Amino acid sequence: MSNEKKKIITRRNFLGGAAATAAAFTIVPRHVLGGPGQKSPSEKLNIAGVGVGGKGFSDMQSVRGENIVALCDVDHSHAAKAFKGFPQAKVYSDYRVMLEKQKDIDAVVVATPDHTHAVITMAALKMGKHVFCQKPLTHTVYEAQKIAEAAQQAKVATQMGNQGQASVEARLLYELIRDGAIGQVREIHGWSNRYPRISPRGIPRPKETPPVPSTMDWDLWLGPAPTRPYHPCYAPFTWRGWWDFGCGVLGDIACHNFSAIFKTLNLGYPSRVEACSSNYQCPEEIRNETAPLSSIVRFTFPPNEVCPGLELTWYDGGIMPPRPEELEPDRQFGGGDGMLYVGDKGKILNHRLIPEAKMKEYGKPPVLLPRSPGHYEEWIQACKGGKPAGSNFVDHAGLLTEVVLMGVIALRLNTVLYWDSTNKRFTNNDLANQLMNPPYRQGWSL
Repeated sequence: MSNEKKKIITRRNFLGGAAATAAAFTIVPRHVLGGPGQKSPSEKLNIAGVGVGGKGFSDMQSVRGENIVALCDVDHSHAAKAFKGFPQAKVYSDYRVMLEKQKDIDAVVVATPDHTHAVITMAALKMGKHVFCQKPLTHTVYEAQKIAEAAQQAKVATQMGNQGQASVEARLLYELIRDGAIGQVREIHGWSNRYPRISPRGIPRPKETPPVPSTMDWDLWLGPAPTRPYHPCYAPFTWRGWWDFGCGVLGDIACHNFSAIFKTLNLGYPSRVEACSSNYQCPEEIRNETAPLSSIVRFTFPPNEVCPGLELTWYDGGIMPPRPEELEPDRQFGGGDGMLYVGDKGKILNHRLIPEAKMKEYGKPPVLLPRSPGHYEEWIQACKGGKPAGSNFVDHAGLLTEVVLMGVIALRLNTVLYWDSTNKRFTNNDLANQLMNPPYRQGWSL
């Protein structure tokens, strides 16, 4: 490493900032370790899955080295593959019945639609179960706050399903930036281009009311969401674009894309969030129902001990930041998911310096973080008394989800919002504060 690189971050700032940020990867806070009932590393966990017809099936496959003792899904036809794949597991439709009846469950994997993440996760936490929950951790800002608080009180092992946080690439990004490879980070740009057929967006609520499939409990699927008739445009997989059930492309992908830089730069709450989208000229029946086909959301973060303050801008639906002039003319820019980090001495595309010649000249940064055994293995080890998983609810996933969902609120209102991080509320928009914690349907509570 050259002397010039060493001088970009002072020794005091580097050591203080690196220690604080590395703690999210390496240090074992007591509040996430269980008590005397912890499983020994050699003992298998008894794991239950809730929402096992889609992503939940692959989640269960990823932990199948443990004992899969229960599977729960409101649509038994959609979940048939999982039921067949784990014939030893008891089958349920209602997670509440499962948690009440089956006393041998140690840990729960939650992979339902976003709007039921919090109620299921909270029920498991209150019963002292370890929890793995898919991203985003919750459907609302308030839920994210309460789930993080409950996880801290429960002293159990938790992990959100943003698997990329465990990758070598996430660590390389940390090490490049902390080594001063691009100087001080001034701008961050992230994008995702999800086809509308994956999550229909920019459309009104359907008027048809087809019958509910005989294998499905529609009322349980709705959970705390407002009552509406069943329609296949919501379930089993096309719910993400509907505000009552999902959080649009931003909520779907930003917990993946933003995770590494949140850890690298110790990002906390933004002071300002601004959004605009293709929903702007749509009628209210569309704006209030579905996420937009395309959007831009800008988060302004104040200075901290690691960075001087910066703007993080999100794009989706084919909108992209300006192509960096450092990128080789024959290299594609965009087209899927990606991140661009702009410093005062260079740029990183995803986890590599650009142009590629600069990356080759630079070589490898010094190793500052231990490598992960794997996203699911982190959680399994934490359940058995090991160090906290990298995306545990208390130290990382709760805050990350809160910030992403603050962006969703700005997007829904197509406006600029100012955030009071002390009182955890928006200072300039009462409707935005209401959207932080919309009411649950009668009979449901957190």
